[in-house]
Amino acid sequence: MTRLCGLRWYIVALIFAITCINYIDRSSVGLLITDFGPSLGITRELYGNVGTVLLCAYTLSQALSGRLYDRVGARIGFSISVLVWCFAAMAYGLIRGYMSFAVCSFFLGLGEAGNWPGAAKVIAEWFPERERAIGMAIFNAGACMGAVLAPLLVARWLDPAIGWRRTFLLVGSLGFLWLALWLALYRPVQQHPRLTREEQELIELGQMSQTDISSPPSTMQLLRMRQTWAILIARFLVDPVWWLYVLWLPTYLKDARHLDIKAIGASAWAPYLGAAVGALFGGWLAGRIIRSHLSVNIARRITISIAACMMPVGVLAGHASTTRGALSCIAIVLFGFQMWISNVQTLPSDFFPTNAVGTVAGLGGAAAGVASIFFIHFTAPMVARFGYNFVLALAGVAGPIAAILLFSIAGPIHRLKFSYSSDPR
Repeated sequence: MTRLCGLRWYIVALIFAITCINYIDRSSVGLLITDFGPSLGITRELYGNVGTVLLCAYTLSQALSGRLYDRVGARIGFSISVLVWCFAAMAYGLIRGYMSFAVCSFFLGLGEAGNWPGAAKVIAEWFPERERAIGMAIFNAGACMGAVLAPLLVARWLDPAIGWRRTFLLVGSLGFLWLALWLALYRPVQQHPRLTREEQELIELGQMSQTDISSPPSTMQLLRMRQTWAILIARFLVDPVWWLYVLWLPTYLKDARHLDIKAIGASAWAPYLGAAVGALFGGWLAGRIIRSHLSVNIARRITISIAACMMPVGVLAGHASTTRGALSCIAIVLFGFQMWISNVQTLPSDFFPTNAVGTVAGLGGAAAGVASIFFIHFTAPMVARFGYNFVLALAGVAGPIAAILLFSIAGPIHRLKFSYSSDPR
């Protein structure tokens, strides 16, 4: 079998592609609710409830799928996740009302959540430490690119042309095409027949300090460590900011800026383009600092701090006099968020052995999901009582607070030493 030079970049390209599809499917719900919601009697409050259902499933799956990926590996883990969420995404085309909408959302969240601990595990296995942030950045840019493409593809082109039901069926089927490529190309590093000797040595040399213990630490052992809790708290405070814009940006543009679905499709992509650039910049910056012979600790702290200082710009979005001004402010927020998450999601692999990365990443996703459930559930009541400006301001202060707590609790960022009894040293 022909060996491929730079195979790790083919692998991360696949992760980019499925994350992009993940976000096209996810964003389609928020975009198309502006079309089918009134005809099916789904009010803003009911939509908020459906968002809560989706996030409950997402949180449950994050807690379980990280451990699943550590047990069965990324090849099987991704196959399970993709099958579940693609069938759910297609099933939206058959909904008849609130209950069927909620059921589809539950299974969409259940399947989609596995993408994140799975991607973190793949990148930890396939990339040396100095390249890991850019690997995570490429993966996170897939989420942003999916959110960029979704308004153009779904709201501006497909929905007006074929209707929302056929649109769900079409975008939901994209993951099956990806799955065929995944099963054809992906194998673990040690078993891949197309990996060159030079690239395998590069990967293994960059991970020499990460040799796994004989068995992965248990979840309870990981939860006794302050580094785990630092990651959980950081994700708990900041991830709801992303979910706020993913689920509510189209509704905000409709309610507060008075745009119709075509106008939303023409403009809602712009903040996510800023997010994609932020993801890549955050990964590049951290890698550049490490290549300058500074420590991983310094690289993560500098990049995360800069990102945290950008997110409060969201406070200005609600006071912008034009839609373009509001979207520009939101673009800066999402640029900062993706800088943040590209580095925070590398922390499990910075601290823990490879066979614990999926579990810690899943726990972080679960913490993010719990916070997002509460925030998204109460978004509609807060908007009704205080207006969108209050919600945007509340989201804006989360980044700096989370950065302070992350650095204070975690301490220096470095690989923890584990003994064979799984006790960190």
